[in-house]
Amino acid sequence: MLKPEVEDGQASLADPNFRRDVLDGLAARPRAIPARWFYDRRGSELFEAITDLPEYYPTRTETALLRQIGPELAGLSAPAAAVVEFGSGSSAKTPIVLRAIDAGAYVPIDISGDFLRQSAGELSQGFPGLPVYPVEADFLRPVPLPPQVADMPKLGFFPGSTIGNMNAWHAVDLLRAMREWLGKGARLLIGMDRVKPVETLVAAYDDAHGVTAAFNLNLLERINRELRGTIPVDAFRHHALWNAGAARIEMHLEAQRDVDFAVDGRGFAMAAGETIHTENSHKYGPNGARQLLRGGGWTPIAEWTDPQDWFALILCEAQPLRRAP
Repeated sequence: MLKPEVEDGQASLADPNFRRDVLDGLAARPRAIPARWFYDRRGSELFEAITDLPEYYPTRTETALLRQIGPELAGLSAPAAAVVEFGSGSSAKTPIVLRAIDAGAYVPIDISGDFLRQSAGELSQGFPGLPVYPVEADFLRPVPLPPQVADMPKLGFFPGSTIGNMNAWHAVDLLRAMREWLGKGARLLIGMDRVKPVETLVAAYDDAHGVTAAFNLNLLERINRELRGTIPVDAFRHHALWNAGAARIEMHLEAQRDVDFAVDGRGFAMAAGETIHTENSHKYGPNGARQLLRGGGWTPIAEWTDPQDWFALILCEAQPLRRAP
């Protein structure tokens, strides 16, 4: 066994949800760890590097769309709305939305606290008169919004096709939760990636410079650091594939040889060729996207796509859930 990278006292400070998901995921068959645990500080930095890669089309395509639709978005949004961004990351696209609608406040929500506070501080410098209320939280669990925005109209912002990381039933549950958190009359601007040629999709998740590989493998580094792990990281490789039946890209960590390791004192063994499933990225056609949104209690009122129809931005309005047609 390799020597753990942290002492017991440090490991006790790890997020208990992280510990549970990792231990349960490694014990499951097939093995899987939720993608939200990619985003420690290093993972967040690596993801921002991914968004600048030539192979990674979603960020530049969505950013160009946001700049294009600004005047229309302003006409479809409530005056001085609070923009609530789920999974804000670096908030790189956010200024486009804040300026377009003349926002009354900004609420970035992210699981990586240090990265969140840094990004929120940088954005505040560019918008000195705008109230910014960062919320460190996992938005897959209940998120209480700051009381300062309770009486303001709200525009949810969920860019990057992050909804595609979830299976359909989890995505619908999240959309329903967002509808509840944002409240009656709220609107949601959501990015959704479209199905496209397989070679384009795979390249976006397995770039030539190995940045996505480093991002995936950083999850093992985090486990070693925070959960007294002894995982031999160099025994694993990043593997991205297109699952046509599920219409999704999958990312895995594949063992290149037989390995034994411990996490938080529990022993695990993996044979060469076995994988840990770390991420899905579902791709949606126009009808599938609308059905998903309606299932979550959101009625699409406007939709924009790029000239290649590679990516869509959809503006939705919250609707009461109905039990009958």
